[in-house]
Amino acid sequence: MNKVILMGRLTRDPEMRYSSGENQTAIARYTLAVDRRFKRQGDEQTADFINCVVFGRGAEFAENYLHQGTKIVAEGRIQTGSYTNKDGQRVYTTEVVVENQEFAESKAAASSDGGGGYQQAAPSRPEPTQAAGDGFMNIPEAIEEELPFNVK
Repeated sequence: MNKVILMGRLTRDPEMRYSSGENQTAIARYTLAVDRRFKRQGDEQTADFINCVVFGRGAEFAENYLHQGTKIVAEGRIQTGSYTNKDGQRVYTTEVVVENQEFAESKAAASSDGGGGYQQAAPSRPEPTQAAGDGFMNIPEAIEEELPFNVK
């Protein structure tokens, strides 16, 4: 079984590309900084930097909603590969092919803790307001257009 679950912050905005050919597929690449649970004595690095790639609608989601400093949970599989570089040397690669990704913290939490040093200033948006009695939040009209689903 090849299954990976990671929680970390994006080190930069996702890099977006499209495959060539008749049916173009969106491809997003990003790196997650994943904190280590335990720090070894004398080890300065307390995070691992994991290369991730996501395809199709997941890539479009990453392009639209994931930014440097965003904390996410990514689920997928490890994929290895190799290629020959321009110097004729064999280069081996390892990355996570993301099948599922979701936010790991609220927008308010991300802005209050400073994003662990990776957060960049997000564009200001109105915050949702609590609806009276039904338990659902009202979504301000200013951000309804950005949502990937219809709220009306």
